[in-house]
Amino acid sequence: MIRHPHDNAELLALVRRYVTPERRYLKLGGSLLRMRSPEYDRFMRDLCEDAGLITADEIATLLEGGWRERRTAAWLVAVSRRTEFRERLGELLLASEVCCAGLAYCVALASFGTARDADLLAAYLDRYLCRPDLAYDQTVVMGALLFIDLNLKGDQASRFLGPGGLWQQWLQEASHMQPNPDPIPSFLSLIRRLCAFVDECAEAR
Repeated sequence: MIRHPHDNAELLALVRRYVTPERRYLKLGGSLLRMRSPEYDRFMRDLCEDAGLITADEIATLLEGGWRERRTAAWLVAVSRRTEFRERLGELLLASEVCCAGLAYCVALASFGTARDADLLAAYLDRYLCRPDLAYDQTVVMGALLFIDLNLKGDQASRFLGPGGLWQQWLQEASHMQPNPDPIPSFLSLIRRLCAFVDECAEAR
């Protein structure tokens, strides 16, 4: 069940503290890669500071909210390396209750970068590559899984990518993906660049 800030004073306070200042929730994603100094430096500094200040309970509360709250919480989890939220982010990704938060979950899991994170991403693909009617987060999840595979020298993605595999079937049957070329390179690059930002934040902290 999704909680709404206007119905919950605690959540509303957290939204005003961590989510909406300078419309942070809109910048957490590809748009931050287009920032330049001094905006980039200030954005990173403020995000790092809040990642250190927010408590686990406050993150858990934000993850009960809508897409803005969940997207912001996932980024704060990534920057603060709070791997204790791994399973929760995997659950939220798989449930796909809200739009616009999947990339944030993927960045967090990819930045953790363990075999368990790969398992969670693969579970998503097992479910949603069978649904070409749903334009959800299949592309960014594949990018995140490949990112982890490359770092771990793993092969979780290979079973989806082989000839006649679920990935090719999904590309062929998903009308929203046609007639586009295979999106893997661009989404792998996006995950790599966003994880590099997370690493930069971690070093700054």
